[in-house]
Amino acid sequence: MRSSFYLKIGILLIAMAYFVYCAVTDGGWHFLDGVNLLIHEAGHIVFMPFGEFVSVAGGTILQILMPLAFVIYFFAKGMLYSGSLVMFWVGQSFINVSVYMKDAIEMKLPLLGGGMHDWNFIFTHLNLLSRTQFFGSLFYLFGFAIIVMAGLFGLYAVVKSNKDLIS
Repeated sequence: MRSSFYLKIGILLIAMAYFVYCAVTDGGWHFLDGVNLLIHEAGHIVFMPFGEFVSVAGGTILQILMPLAFVIYFFAKGMLYSGSLVMFWVGQSFINVSVYMKDAIEMKLPLLGGGMHDWNFIFTHLNLLSRTQFFGSLFYLFGFAIIVMAGLFGLYAVVKSNKDLIS
């Protein structure tokens, strides 16, 4: 019993360290960025029947909804620890999107297949291109807050399930 407590705390600390590292190096490439990219690109196809604007936004929508669906599933099943681990991914996904948003004017990020820059298209259509830094920073802060909350939920879940060891 005690060993599972320490194992879960260890995994939680490693996850927290990794995702905080991802947050503070938000311009770099991380393992989950590749996973996010695949889900993002699938989102364009999934949302294609809803028109051009929704299809373009669909990449970001699915990139955030996919890990969020797992968080909701785990939390609904009362599996707070598992949900908190996936919640880190939700936060990292918001941070990943924030980098893309902030690039909407300069468009320096390499695009898959050299296609259209989603956030330049979205911000232009919404007449918000001058606000890219604001919205990118907002997504970054929201993502970082989710990462912190994931760590706190995970810690709560471990402590709650091992109350007898702590008291």
